[in-house]
Amino acid sequence: MNKRYLSGLVIISVLGVGLPGASSRAEPPAEPMVIDDMPEIGKPGGQIRTLINREKDVRLLYVYGHARVVGYNPKLELVPDIAAEYKVEEGRIFTFRLRKGHKWSDGQPLTSEDFRFYFEDIAGDPELSPTGLPIELVVDGETPQFEVIDDETFRYTWSRPNPYFLSQLAAASPLFIYAPAHYLKQFHKKYVDEAKLGELVKRDNARDWVQLFMRRDRMNKFDNPDLPTLQPWMLTTTPPADRFIAVRNPYYHRVDSDGQQLPYVDRLILDVVDSKLIAVKTGEGETDLQSRGLSFQDATFLKQNEERSHLNIRLWPEARGAHLALYPNLNAADDTWRKLFRDKRFREALSIGIDRDAISQYLYFGLATPANNTVLPDSPLYTQQIGEACLGHDIDKANALLDELGLDKRNDDDLRLLPDGRPLELIVETAGEDNEQSDVLELVRGNWAAIGFRIHTKPSEREVLRNRVFSGEALMTIWYGIENGVPTAEQSPKEFVPINQYDQPQWPKWGQYYETKGSAGEAPDLPEAKKLLELFHEWEEATGPDAQKQVWEQILQTYSSQCYTIGLVANVLQPIAVRDTIHNVPEEGVYNWEPHAQIGVYRPDTFWISN
Repeated sequence: MNKRYLSGLVIISVLGVGLPGASSRAEPPAEPMVIDDMPEIGKPGGQIRTLINREKDVRLLYVYGHARVVGYNPKLELVPDIAAEYKVEEGRIFTFRLRKGHKWSDGQPLTSEDFRFYFEDIAGDPELSPTGLPIELVVDGETPQFEVIDDETFRYTWSRPNPYFLSQLAAASPLFIYAPAHYLKQFHKKYVDEAKLGELVKRDNARDWVQLFMRRDRMNKFDNPDLPTLQPWMLTTTPPADRFIAVRNPYYHRVDSDGQQLPYVDRLILDVVDSKLIAVKTGEGETDLQSRGLSFQDATFLKQNEERSHLNIRLWPEARGAHLALYPNLNAADDTWRKLFRDKRFREALSIGIDRDAISQYLYFGLATPANNTVLPDSPLYTQQIGEACLGHDIDKANALLDELGLDKRNDDDLRLLPDGRPLELIVETAGEDNEQSDVLELVRGNWAAIGFRIHTKPSEREVLRNRVFSGEALMTIWYGIENGVPTAEQSPKEFVPINQYDQPQWPKWGQYYETKGSAGEAPDLPEAKKLLELFHEWEEATGPDAQKQVWEQILQTYSSQCYTIGLVANVLQPIAVRDTIHNVPEEGVYNWEPHAQIGVYRPDTFWISN
């Protein structure tokens, strides 16, 4: 017999599968989103365990839940999701209509007020958001006009196109444009008596009302069990903890083609373990669905233990422009190295001095493909010219390019000499988070020795490394390649343009200059880099996929021809471990953070358990 427990506004129920903490199935909206393309119609019940290596990864409940105002379907098409429909006019007017009867996880209605509250009272409040609206909502310094049309309809209007808006709403780490007003208003000074708010601040041991509010408005962290959600599962565990439990949202908005409310699975369990133990515990069968914390190097071990673990190991290719890439710092503090890095001939010599086929054979069983850290063949923007630029292994040409640069003198160790007499020798810095990067660099070290260039390896903490890149002390780094190697014309070309100081270690000061509107960093001073910025602004102004595609093609031709980064290999396979009783997890898929949200785009709310 089912037992029900009332806790606040959340009803917790033990279903027929006997899972304490699984929520009841209340009701989807009167106008649900129907998922009619899933492989199998499932049945409700059961739980799925997964392993995470840090508490903050509880945010994966949002990433994998993948409910978005507008989201990607498995074909990477933008479709209405939380919104019942949307309309875009001239690329600058966006009108959304919500689903009739849609409710938050606590049963309160989702309305336009939740979007107005975010826009005016969170993003528009100078104390909560001192820097103003998120950059994705600002077009050339202009913030949008927001208007509520009725309880279910609202509109954002700019005078110029905003090509980022929809794709950012659909992102793995999305742009939030809504918040549960009925819950958060009780902590906002605009809606609470000053004396009462002061008492709440004191009781919470908060610094002020802003800290009180921000401790509860944690949509992006997903670590406040009291915060109502629209995701398929809602957190019930308050951090800190070494096990997090999430139960199904009884008011979730999606149903299958038979009208059964999703998600099928009642409960998700996230166990925090040391990252070094995730592969071992997966091989022992101590998880039901695992990708996080696994790498290609674990595939053989996991395959050998399939029968014992009752996990089926699937291998999905990544969609990064390169699995790993080397980043020469064009903003290096050392004048000599900076001048070399800014000469395309030097970057090209380093690139063609690498035997990528050997890297694939030694480390990836020959399954990885040479890559120059640009778009992959699966992207509609790919051309052979773009994909093969700066590739090939040609020691003779590499040596000739270095001689042409005036690096034709060598010391007794057969190292080329810089113009100031120092040996051509540097440290490639890593974040020190895995052995794979060190193994790759050992192979690269041997390749570059043949052209008179010696490298060493130095691991650092990620934040320390980031600061060294900013300051120009780190001359070269190794990191993952471009995140989205399969973009479409409608998606932003931001990864190919110097506009980011954090994720583009080849030109951090140029990125900082863009992000701070010239108040910090350095303006790009290479003609091709300036051209990339010009083209980027053209893409921002383009309306329609045809115009956007034309600009994309010019950006990719310019970017790939310059060898700004040194991609190594792509299509490295990611193990996906799936309990043999779990259905609807694709046998074949693509594994990437953006835009796939790792497994999120494949709709885990449709996964179901047969036993």
